[in-house]
Amino acid sequence: MMGIICTIILLYILCTDCWIIAVLYLVWYAFDWNTPSKAGRRSQWIRNWAIWRYFRDYFPIRMIKTHNLAPNRNYIFGYHPHGIMSLGAFCNFSTEATGVSQIFPGIRPYVTTLTGNFRWPILRDYLMTGGLCPVNRNTIDYLLSQNGTGNAVVIVVGGAAESLNCAPGKNCVTLKHRKGFVKLALRHGADLVPIYSFGENEVFKQVIFEEGSWCRWLQKKLQKYIGVAPCVFHGRGVFSSNSWGLVPYARPVTTVVGEPITIPKTDNPSQKEVDFYHSLYVQSLAKLFEKYKTKFGLSEAETLEIN
Repeated sequence: MMGIICTIILLYILCTDCWIIAVLYLVWYAFDWNTPSKAGRRSQWIRNWAIWRYFRDYFPIRMIKTHNLAPNRNYIFGYHPHGIMSLGAFCNFSTEATGVSQIFPGIRPYVTTLTGNFRWPILRDYLMTGGLCPVNRNTIDYLLSQNGTGNAVVIVVGGAAESLNCAPGKNCVTLKHRKGFVKLALRHGADLVPIYSFGENEVFKQVIFEEGSWCRWLQKKLQKYIGVAPCVFHGRGVFSSNSWGLVPYARPVTTVVGEPITIPKTDNPSQKEVDFYHSLYVQSLAKLFEKYKTKFGLSEAETLEIN
């Protein structure tokens, strides 16, 4: 919606006496086309806005550190689960609301999201201020090889496909066949850090259609071709928690950052190596879930479903 609104505003300015402003911006937009894939332009001032602290306190959202991260290394953070909007990933790593710079000194997090978000004028510039970058190979290669050390690339590994399975009470991640991030970690010698965000699936309620139904089939087809999962979900109303709306429910979201897995640099990793370190990552994530689940509202009987 923000991208559409920004584009409409720009087109409107083109039709007014201030058209020169829009033209100058479009020239700049063309000149600046590749900046999102070159680490963008993060702004500590915007990351520290007070509104993010209000956003944090609404749920509330908090981050738990389990191990220190050395600033002389680069990292790939695997964030799970996706939820509807990955609110925990945004709040913890695209803002300073939970104090990521103090919790992990010397570490610069870059949250990766759909490349298409950076094609919208004006919106792209706003997204970059929070440290957001396109989730593609060129961008990640740049961050892990040409941007120094202390970089943490945050990838919501399950992506849009995972969001189709999120609902309150479900602990399901799409990971079994997601191995590209492990291969990238091997190529750059970047340590893998599993992250589980307890409560991410609780902030919206989703209608999950049965497997085999035409609604489910349509959701998967659209997700495959447009890259965005057409979830049918709702939150609370703006003025009443008893009505339906798009305001997320106030449910605690606790993001636990696990122990880093040391990854050796391998220019051309074999499939066997990728499978080995992927299995280590899966085991580490499952262990993290089991260790902290009862501390953050889950019962001992609940398990992590890995698809």
